[in-house]
Amino acid sequence: MIKAAIVGCSGYTAIEAIKLLLRHPEAEITAATSRQADGNTIDAMHPQLTNRLNLVVEDLSPEEIANRCDVAFCCLPHGASAPIVSKLLAANCRVIDLSADYRLSTPQLYKKWYGEEHTDPGRLGSTPYGLPERFADHIRDAQLIANPGCYPTSAILPLAPLIQHGLIEASGIVVDSKSGASGAGRTPKVGTLYCEINEGFSAYAVGTHRHQPEIIDIVGRFAGTDPQLVFTPHLVPMDRGILSTIYTRPRSGATANQIRECLSQFYENHPFVRIVSHLPVTKYVANTNYCDITVRENDGWIILISALDNLVKGASGAAVQCMNVMFNMDQTLGLGA
Repeated sequence: MIKAAIVGCSGYTAIEAIKLLLRHPEAEITAATSRQADGNTIDAMHPQLTNRLNLVVEDLSPEEIANRCDVAFCCLPHGASAPIVSKLLAANCRVIDLSADYRLSTPQLYKKWYGEEHTDPGRLGSTPYGLPERFADHIRDAQLIANPGCYPTSAILPLAPLIQHGLIEASGIVVDSKSGASGAGRTPKVGTLYCEINEGFSAYAVGTHRHQPEIIDIVGRFAGTDPQLVFTPHLVPMDRGILSTIYTRPRSGATANQIRECLSQFYENHPFVRIVSHLPVTKYVANTNYCDITVRENDGWIILISALDNLVKGASGAAVQCMNVMFNMDQTLGLGA
């Protein structure tokens, strides 16, 4: 059995990772940590785990965590994660980091978008990006994985193969995305209170959202240069899910059918990416690790539409999928496919 620790177990991604690991046939949770630890069991923090996991939440040092597990799922916020991750790695523990701390390529890019110096800059640019559909060979032997952001996953999966094969332009891309409120995390904020979001629909962080450089950075690896891309997120009054509508220009007269065939062939052996004929709907992928993608054509534009669950394929499901790759197991274990 693979021994797994949940570092920072109070948030939504942590509880989702726990639920997935509890049904994983080859994994067991051996530690759960929180700075809020007060001797209670984890089901006191997350009542939905009643009679499912009898584990005391503790405030453990990185060395103590490493002694109890083979892999740590680090569910801490950006900035708080890197100092803990570096100590876990020094203690010979493999880590899947669900924060943004290791996703970007350079310390300069991190400082520009996150407003602070990176505490472990030497690992930026060399840490594998945790998207198994694209980087499984790098993930397999890695000690540290940078788990992708939710919005970036919904954009990178459709865009990367098409740019790589020269079927769409790498300029003039518009990524228009909508997310449920759980994407903002569990910490109370005025903008995500029920009375603020119910019966409303709004854009936010226009031009300043930190997932834009992540999309550009990763897609750029397949374009050979950074794509010209605009990303705008919106908040929808639902619990979970992301729907992204991506506007692109075809190259060399590529048609929607050719683009659909390219995606179908590319993801043929990837069980969690479904190229569908219907228009994707968040409800169809809720509580699953699937990303549904379709293609439409409109007056010279190629429109890519993707849907996924931001807490599963957009976070903890991807992390468990990465764990499966790291330990040479079937990618679908614990994920219901």
